[in-house]
Amino acid sequence: MKYLVAITIFAIVLINNSEAKVFSKCEFARAMSNAGFSRASLPNWVCLVKSESNFNSRVKGGPNSNGSYDWGIFQINDKYWCKVGYKGGDCNMNCNQLVDDNISDDIACTKIIYKRHGYNAWYGWKNKCQGSLAAYQVNECF
Repeated sequence: MKYLVAITIFAIVLINNSEAKVFSKCEFARAMSNAGFSRASLPNWVCLVKSESNFNSRVKGGPNSNGSYDWGIFQINDKYWCKVGYKGGDCNMNCNQLVDDNISDDIACTKIIYKRHGYNAWYGWKNKCQGSLAAYQVNECF
């Protein structure tokens, strides 16, 4: 009986640790605001992340046509920005860091990407957000 209880507890812990953190729109908007993003920019970021990962912090997308993968809530590409299994890329990080519930490192890398390419670095933003942000306003979040 003790073993059954231990196995059950282990299984519950394993299942809970494997579940992704899915942010609400407001939870995500507040995290971005706390990281220094202007409130005026938040509809763009909310739409972008809704389009790229549906606010899921543990998404790994791909493979892309060039064999690369996209990681985390912002779907950061491993060809340029991070490396799998070790620190590297222009963000100097391990891509595995991008698929956990802590999005502070994702945000730090996103700042680098945005500084170089703006929102155009993300196809989700170009295809679904550019010019149509009415549904992604966040005033009710603050």
